Amino acid sequence: MDDMLKDLNRRFDHAALQPQVTEHDIVILCREALSHDLYGVAINPVWVRRARQALTGSAVKIVSVAGFPLGAGRTDLKVAEAVKSVGDGAHEVDMVANIGWLVAEDFGKVVEEIAAVRKNLPYNVLLKVIIEAGKLTESQQIAAARAVIDGGAQFVKTSTGFFGAATTDQVTRLYKAVGGQIEVKASGGIRTVRQCREFIEAGATRLGSSASVSIMEELRSRRGDR
Repeated sequence: MDDMLKDLNRRFDHAALQPQVTEHDIVILCREALSHDLYGVAINPVWVRRARQALTGSAVKIVSVAGFPLGAGRTDLKVAEAVKSVGDGAHEVDMVANIGWLVAEDFGKVVEEIAAVRKNLPYNVLLKVIIEAGKLTESQQIAAARAVIDGGAQFVKTSTGFFGAATTDQVTRLYKAVGGQIEVKASGGIRTVRQCREFIEAGATRLGSSASVSIMEELRSRRGDR
């Protein structure tokens, strides 16, 4: 297996963020993450406590969300959502930036909102910011990535997956824009090993996918594992 795919499992935030997700789905998600030694599970805030119970004693991280999926909520509510999730057991928070502000190029407001969330979280809780790159022009994507840095977050994330898939062009653009200051997470429509390789080559260090298990099974099949 090539080095690009080494430890691929440890790049996945295994996601179950759709509105119809049930407690049973969350239990299965956590079991899958444990079985495949995935990096984390990405879930809505209401399920964080249940995931914490299912993952007790394991290395699997819990990734919750704030302002998901639209990003159009009030800043104080995004802060509260993020803080409550961490209190319930989340190790990381993926917040959605205010996409309207990004489209209007009101980047100062975006920076202020990210900073408000960041300053209310413990230092060891990673904050990723979703910019919904498919809704932005190329120049807006670059400026959005800079705003994420200026707001103090640790990752810029391509998209929620609700409004279009991530592209390698987006990841390449964001990777160049952040210049190694923060990391890039690709999310949305990632369903094959080939896509994973392309996103990693483009600069993504984390991958968000609801198809993590089938991707790992595809990879093991290629390697001839049993």
